[in-house]
Amino acid sequence: MSIHIRPVQLTDAQAITTIYNHYIAHSDATFEETCINHQEMARRITAITLDYPWLIAEANNELFGYAYAGKWKERSAYQHTTEVTVYLSHSATGKGIGKQLYQALFEALHTINTNAAAQNPNNIARFHMLMAVITLPNPNSVKLHEALGFSQTGHFQQVGRKFGQWLDVGFWQRPL
Repeated sequence: MSIHIRPVQLTDAQAITTIYNHYIAHSDATFEETCINHQEMARRITAITLDYPWLIAEANNELFGYAYAGKWKERSAYQHTTEVTVYLSHSATGKGIGKQLYQALFEALHTINTNAAAQNPNNIARFHMLMAVITLPNPNSVKLHEALGFSQTGHFQQVGRKFGQWLDVGFWQRPL
């Protein structure tokens, strides 16, 4: 199967919602607990893509996953740090699609950096550090992030609660 990666379109909202709602209902990968509708996902896509890239992976007109970057924290001092996220269809895990999506996302962020630095009198890139937040334990996600150069920089114990259990969260980071 040949995967094609492209920028998200609002018409992808329904397929993205289906993927994401699976994680809401059956996984602790997201701490969101109530499934959302495609209108809410379209709103999120619109808001995020004003400032950050969002990519999807598809083959034969079927969406297999998506990755996007977003704001790390509200304070202006964090403006050069971005959180990255990837979600795959539950039938597409373990096939290298997440790695392909992330690599394409990193390329998109690098392109934005190149353009921003050229227009900035101080030659400061827009994105400097990438952050990933992983519910623990999640050996597959840890393996993916570490294979892409992320290293664990934090472990917060029992900071989330979903499905009646306390959950740990780890922070991974890497420079762009």
